[in-house]
Amino acid sequence: MRGKQMTVCLFLSLLSGEDQTMKKLLLLCWIVAAVSVTGCGSKSSESALSSDVDTTQYNQIDADAALLEEARRMVKDVFFEFDSAELDQMAMSQLKNNAAWLVDNQSISVMIEGHCDERGTYEYNMALGERRAEVTKGFLERAGVNGARLETVSYGEEKPFDPGHNEAAWAKNRRAHFMVK
Repeated sequence: MRGKQMTVCLFLSLLSGEDQTMKKLLLLCWIVAAVSVTGCGSKSSESALSSDVDTTQYNQIDADAALLEEARRMVKDVFFEFDSAELDQMAMSQLKNNAAWLVDNQSISVMIEGHCDERGTYEYNMALGERRAEVTKGFLERAGVNGARLETVSYGEEKPFDPGHNEAAWAKNRRAHFMVK
């Protein structure tokens, strides 16, 4: 503000002279300078405000993406024995970890996909995949995860994790897989 007052005083002292052309020229220069400074100031304020909003939105997007990535690392699949939808000790241990993480992170929802190996009929494997997904969901609900955040679907043998045709591949395909949302 002090700089503007000094400019006005200097301008007024220059106008005290006799030359009218010089007065008009100085007045025009002073108006152009004042408009330029004022115009730049308002634009930078608007862009600073816009920048703050954009930064906040980007920070939220980054935080959401980081949480989804963490969920993909923390919420792990569980595996089943041949022709079974029963949870063994290893599966229950993993589901306890999954449940604890999901209870602590209420904004995350999951789709639980039931999968089977390639043995059995299409219909049988679809039903077995559904039972696997449902038993997994039920365990998580009993462990405190809100059921509204859990969806299930069966893919039967349609989406194998391992395309092999041996016991090692089949063991990887008999699973409840978590898709984080």
